[in-house]
Amino acid sequence: MIANYHTHTFRCGHAEGRERDYAEAALSAGLKILGFSDHTPYDFFDSEPRNRPMRMKPEELPDYAEAVRALAEEYRDRLEIHLGVEAEFYPRYFPRLLELLRENGVEYMILGQHFLGNEIGDSYSGRPCPDRRELERYVAQTIEALQTGLFTYFAHPDLFHYVGSEAIFAGEMRKLCRAAKQTDTPLEINLLGLREGRHYPNSCFWRIAAEEGNSVILGSDAHRPEHVLDPQSEEKAIELANELGLQLIGTLPLRPINT
Repeated sequence: MIANYHTHTFRCGHAEGRERDYAEAALSAGLKILGFSDHTPYDFFDSEPRNRPMRMKPEELPDYAEAVRALAEEYRDRLEIHLGVEAEFYPRYFPRLLELLRENGVEYMILGQHFLGNEIGDSYSGRPCPDRRELERYVAQTIEALQTGLFTYFAHPDLFHYVGSEAIFAGEMRKLCRAAKQTDTPLEINLLGLREGRHYPNSCFWRIAAEEGNSVILGSDAHRPEHVLDPQSEEKAIELANELGLQLIGTLPLRPINT
């Protein structure tokens, strides 16, 4: 890995370290490109309890953006730094989110669909779920997100933890992989999943991605500075990619959201 576009900071409430800590870790690891993609705010929390430790609040976004831009200037001769967010696609709130991100000069988004619907009163995508209808909702919602053309890549696309028929899972995930291919959106093998022994990466999903010819990138999903580059998880991910014949890419162009 010479680039990591999936990096979190203390601002999301469940990660450690400030932006500078991650930049220094990236330099020490020999990375050339570091993208910050902390969990985006969503301003529906203006009317909901702000008790989920998973994303920054809207009023915290300006400080985050300023900190990353300052680092990008300071490190410009040593490390290419970009300002992004990891965002869910919630149709009801997405236009308002885009306005907020554009106002703060955010360069790119990666898609991380942690909840279905518009989140409020809906279920977490990573919980074990035997309901085919929920799987279909996840696939339909993420395909709609990909079709906006605004996401640089799809983080942990195999997050949905379906525990029903593998044939049903494979059929739905093939739809997702084909949509990613059609929209030229890379898919991420998530190193946090490997690092923590989670239910993803899912080998069935990645076998389908190989068959469909999807572009694939590795993402550290770093929540601590030392995880910006994780050699052991990276090695496992490369082994998976080589075993299945996945098309790994090292760097990618950012899809601007300010157009």
